[in-house]
Amino acid sequence: MKQLTAILEAIGSTALLAVRAARHLPTLRRQFPRFIEQCYLIGYTTMPIVTILSFFIGAVLALQSGYSMENYGAKQFIGTLVGLSMVRELGPVMVAILLAGRVGSAITAELASMKVYQEVDALVTMNIPPERMLVLPRLAAVLVMMPVLTTIGNLCGWYGGALVCKYTAFISIEPDSYFATLKRYMEVKDVCDGLIKAEVFGFAIVLVCCNIGLNTRGGPREIGGAVTKAVVISLILILVLDYFVTKALI
Repeated sequence: MKQLTAILEAIGSTALLAVRAARHLPTLRRQFPRFIEQCYLIGYTTMPIVTILSFFIGAVLALQSGYSMENYGAKQFIGTLVGLSMVRELGPVMVAILLAGRVGSAITAELASMKVYQEVDALVTMNIPPERMLVLPRLAAVLVMMPVLTTIGNLCGWYGGALVCKYTAFISIEPDSYFATLKRYMEVKDVCDGLIKAEVFGFAIVLVCCNIGLNTRGGPREIGGAVTKAVVISLILILVLDYFVTKALI
């Protein structure tokens, strides 16, 4: 019963934080320097690891599927399989997992430190809402950068699969044929559905991490606990939301 109450309280406080942050949308223009800074931290600094990971995910997916599809004479559809898998599922989910582990943990640690050392209380004393200064720029930045990161991840995954198909002896599919089948069976809706997933994941992760950070109490040990809690909840939330968003988009 206590655990259920704690979960409901966490959901309620996160929803209230989103509402309070939304009230300050008209002031977002004044937060433009912080917005740009968060775009750099969320997007640019995360881009290298997204590129590398997505490239090898596409490569491994092409290698595994090529080995199986060769036995059934369907290796010409490897491009379709890799392309749709990256766009619909693997791209948004992997970028969201990286966001939770890399950016979400940093956001939680920063806000938890500010809360523990009373910097957030100082902002409230100066009549500066923390939601306006600390939460809103991050939420706006993640909504802008998640589609960019996901698109880059998808492209890298496609090219990783294309290189494997070209230089693996038992597959031997030229890039032109690979991308032709990918283009033939992929629709704009597939791409849009993946980007919608990415937006939902990113918004939820940043909102949860901000909420946990701003509600941290205690000392340095509690900061570490808050970071762990935020990352674990974010990873679970990604998988739960993935199911419901996928069901809604089908």
